[in-house]
Amino acid sequence: MISAKDKEILRTLAKEVAEIASLPQQQETIRKWKLLNDMKQVRPMVYIFEIPWWEINRVDEEMFLKTEDERVRKMEEKLRMTLYLWKHVPMDMVVEPYYTVPKCIVHNLFDFGLEVERDLIPFDGGVGVPSSHYIPQIKDEADIEKIKTPRIWCDYKEAEKEYEWASEILDGIMPVKKQGHTAFGFAPWDLLVMFCGPEQLLLDLAMRPDYIHKLIDRLVTAYCDMLDQMEKLNLFSLGGGYHTVGGGLSFTDQLPQPDFNTDSIRLCDLWARAMAQIFSEVSPAMHEEFAIQYEKRYLNRAGLVYYGCCEPLHNKVEIVAKHIPKLRKISMSPWVNIKKGYEATEGRFVFSFKPNPAFLATKDKWDRESAKKQIQELLDITKGKNVEIILKDISTVCHQPHRLWEWAEMVMDMVKEYE
Repeated sequence: MISAKDKEILRTLAKEVAEIASLPQQQETIRKWKLLNDMKQVRPMVYIFEIPWWEINRVDEEMFLKTEDERVRKMEEKLRMTLYLWKHVPMDMVVEPYYTVPKCIVHNLFDFGLEVERDLIPFDGGVGVPSSHYIPQIKDEADIEKIKTPRIWCDYKEAEKEYEWASEILDGIMPVKKQGHTAFGFAPWDLLVMFCGPEQLLLDLAMRPDYIHKLIDRLVTAYCDMLDQMEKLNLFSLGGGYHTVGGGLSFTDQLPQPDFNTDSIRLCDLWARAMAQIFSEVSPAMHEEFAIQYEKRYLNRAGLVYYGCCEPLHNKVEIVAKHIPKLRKISMSPWVNIKKGYEATEGRFVFSFKPNPAFLATKDKWDRESAKKQIQELLDITKGKNVEIILKDISTVCHQPHRLWEWAEMVMDMVKEYE
């Protein structure tokens, strides 16, 4: 049972969120995201995610939880996060007009038969992002058999309880929506780094290519089988565009497909995403041979695709485009050559630029000058066309969340001249 005090706290927060969600500007921002994602002219869109909440939660009273029950505190934190972002770093944020709960509790998802084993070096008292040293579990062809195909099962009863619980709390304030997976992501090389160790994996690309082909084929086959199960079990939902897929929000008039069925969402009705971050220092030819050739088996089932993350892709746009016909957005990490990358993507794909989060992590004060210079270079080269600016992978702001607020205000002022 939820206490009267806890319930009142949640209802008060939910009322604030519902009021924000009803503002007319939400629809205007959605319109702009659609223009960007449908390759039409709009000013650069700006968004922040992967924020270091572990720091903000400890220093900013707005994020101090006041409820007592652990289950209740999860809802409180979710509502407070929304309010915090809207107040301090709204940029091109869109607030959902409902509260989401899973339509089923999915078990064994991404269970490939191996547990990640690693030694950790804690950061910030153990609450920040740690450094990891992965202990190899796959060392030769015999070990490839350790990779298993996940066998998914769903608990609808537990999900229904969650729905009823949330609906009772939020009754009359905000609708509660049952939602499945609104996109599907794919990062097999990130997983293989954890199973094999990064140094050995990179050496094996050159020294044991046949072994690597067998290894990645095994994992991608397992991924695709898992995806088949998810579609068969009807685990997908239309997210309406409120979710991110690697970059900004995913609103578009091009999905779902014209013949979609709300009761049975298919992979072709959704966005997909993939990345191969360990391939940052790998040649385009090797990236194509060992990553793209396998990733396309997964990605080409989607309606639209976002490709990349931290790996610089300015010299690899053509190999991605050649194999992924539904490519719409391509990540341009802090280490790309902006000019080369934009020349390769202009008028074809959304240039999803990732500014360097290290500028917000300098010890005494954040490096505003370098951050502004990087954004200005982007705008000068692209003229603000087919661009989104996505600040992510923010491991620390040195317990000074106002750095995020100032960055957001600075960048929004810079892009407004392209309205």
